Amino acid sequence: MSTDTIRVLGISGSLRKGSFNTSLLREAVAIAEAEKLPIRFDIADIREIPPYDEDLHVAGVPEPVRKFREAIAAANAILFVTPEYNYSVPGVLKNAIDWASRPPSQPFADKPFAVMGASGGMSGTMRAQYHLRQIAVFLDMHALNKPEVFVRNAREAFDPNGMLKDETTRQLIAQQLTGLVAWTRRLARK
Repeated sequence: MSTDTIRVLGISGSLRKGSFNTSLLREAVAIAEAEKLPIRFDIADIREIPPYDEDLHVAGVPEPVRKFREAIAAANAILFVTPEYNYSVPGVLKNAIDWASRPPSQPFADKPFAVMGASGGMSGTMRAQYHLRQIAVFLDMHALNKPEVFVRNAREAFDPNGMLKDETTRQLIAQQLTGLVAWTRRLARK
């Protein structure tokens, strides 16, 4: 995998049409292309994943869940882009993770991942990212620890078209994506 393009599954933890986090994910894709990073992005859509229900699982995995699990399995790495709700990850993201991680197989296992997020406050999703890292420990994922990307004051960080205005943040995203490529390749050699 040293010179190959890596497949990264981008997962936004927000369903809102004008989501800053979905805009941030789109920016990451654009930055990877502009920087000519060896990344091929696939974007997951968690909107149609139903609330987790063991009865549904026993009756047969719903189609949106099956597709999500397949996308995770096909990826070399994951990029989570999440808002922060009540000091943690949004319920829709946790629900999607819960569905995907159910037996008999668990497609998140051994995957490298990075996380970034945008929020209206000053923390820039610090607590949500920390909780997501805790969840990832149980999922047996491998976190890229640095650099961290916290977009604070999101209403001011993006223009009305959802474009990131801050060049320093763009550079940090490029560094994180470059780090994710290196981390993914390093783990693949083990």
